[in-house]
Amino acid sequence: MVVSCQAELMNEHDSESHVSADRTVSFEHSTDFAGLLESLSQTLMITTYQAGKLVSIGAKDDQLDISFHNFKRPMGIAQSADKSSFSVASEDMIWHMQRADSIANQLEPKQKYDSCYFARSSSVTGDIQAHEMAYCGDRLWVVNTLFSCLCTLDHKHSFVPVWRPKFISQLAPEDRCHLNGVACVDGRPKYVTAMAQSDTAGGWREDKVNTGCLIDVDSGDAIVSGFAMPHSPRVHDGRIYLLDSGRGGLVQIDLNGQAETIARFPGYTRGLAIHNKIAFVGLSRIREKSAFVGVPIAVDRERLKCGVAVVDLNRRQLLGQFEFQEGVSEIFDVSLLPNPGIVSIHGPYAERDGSRPVWVVPEPRS
Repeated sequence: MVVSCQAELMNEHDSESHVSADRTVSFEHSTDFAGLLESLSQTLMITTYQAGKLVSIGAKDDQLDISFHNFKRPMGIAQSADKSSFSVASEDMIWHMQRADSIANQLEPKQKYDSCYFARSSSVTGDIQAHEMAYCGDRLWVVNTLFSCLCTLDHKHSFVPVWRPKFISQLAPEDRCHLNGVACVDGRPKYVTAMAQSDTAGGWREDKVNTGCLIDVDSGDAIVSGFAMPHSPRVHDGRIYLLDSGRGGLVQIDLNGQAETIARFPGYTRGLAIHNKIAFVGLSRIREKSAFVGVPIAVDRERLKCGVAVVDLNRRQLLGQFEFQEGVSEIFDVSLLPNPGIVSIHGPYAERDGSRPVWVVPEPRS
């Protein structure tokens, strides 16, 4: 059984015309989806660069609460190690959202929210095609897809390149291998995904169905290859997981490099979050454009779905699903915030989200 809903959203103002247009978003979900989130004490976060939204899905008293927040081409989401903030990669900057639970019950409507986050700062990077991000210790690592490297941020530069695959000969804004995902282990980046071991501009496009790989950051070597446009490497309970996106697969890899597809989905798999052996997998429909020509799931283009599937990794069974039927067709990242109940998010364009102005200030000095 599913529950269907619809929402009317306002898009960001167009920078030239300053005219905003309404977007109708309809979605449905399995009846147990709210109970699942509530039992895990998690809030589900989704970015969709296609619709320009960060979507927050919380649950309380067996009911879902869904809100949409405007960002310019939102991509990766990363939580700080102490869970006091999270960051969102956007078109030309990284936004930093600070937690402020002490005022959650003061927000309207009163007594609705259990926690809240406010946009408090940003790092201007320019358009580096930032994809996934991760906090390793207290440092934010950004997958800089345009320059084929992992980078960090400081206050003096657009970005600070720290690591690149050993097959990338120089730093250049040419998206040579389509580096896109990162996983941290013991407080440092350990694995990345790329669509090819290419050192030429856009070279990953030549054979994207077979050249995707998982790379060990320490050695720089590809430890598993042959994937179709892989994304979202994660390490959980001593195993590596990634999404074989072009085949709609969730792959489990042991530490000896043996890969096994443990689930397949009717969608381009991208965005993965794991909590207590429960995996939340992002699904997207695909565009009719060159980037997706020839990928295996394109054969079944009409049956592809956009949403999030929830899988028990131990039993390899589908536990629930959330599906966008209209208004959202592509998802980039999926993340879980350890927040039970309902979360209030005030992003950089909160007024366009329909939020009232909120100011957070310290107590006056006596």
